Amino acid sequence: MRVAILIFDRITALDAIGPYEVLSRLPDAEVVFVSEHAGMRRSDRGSLGLHADRSIDEVTAADILVVPGGPGAREDVVKNPRVLEWVRDIDRGTTWTTSVCTGAIVLGAAGLLRGLDATTHWAHLERLRDYGANPVSRRVVEQGKIITAAGVSSGIDMALRLAQIVAGDRVAQSLQLWIEYDPAPPFDSGSPAKASAETIRLTRSMMTPR
Repeated sequence: MRVAILIFDRITALDAIGPYEVLSRLPDAEVVFVSEHAGMRRSDRGSLGLHADRSIDEVTAADILVVPGGPGAREDVVKNPRVLEWVRDIDRGTTWTTSVCTGAIVLGAAGLLRGLDATTHWAHLERLRDYGANPVSRRVVEQGKIITAAGVSSGIDMALRLAQIVAGDRVAQSLQLWIEYDPAPPFDSGSPAKASAETIRLTRSMMTPR
């Protein structure tokens, strides 16, 4: 089973690495990191590099497509017709096409979310309407073979759900234990529905490019 993870400059690293840590452990899984051109891509903070072993010209089919998010997704990839065409081409043959965070905006720009419920990072949720999608504030949203996950950490939830679909409950539960995914955060402020107004204001100011 081939899993293709699209990467690009200014990617939010955990969007890709979270699903990778789960899906790479599925039986018979082959994970390939793909970019418009093979080579190193830098994260949104600039200090972390992810290497694409294959270019989009070299990967013409996948069972699972994962499109991560980040500034590079919502600002650059959405304007790249060559990459969007590749996403559409791969989607025609996938069993599941998925996104994490603002990777959903890429799926939208590729025309894959029209008429579907979808989610993305809370700060960009309404932007999904621009692509004919119905924004939904949930961690993971399944619409047939399209699965979208909300912000950054929700990619792990999405990947575990995908593992459950692919390999069953026991394998998915074992993978969850393998990566010891047992969240116990020190604060209950992980969504705008729970965070204080002050926390939301501070977060928005931190997210604004300087």
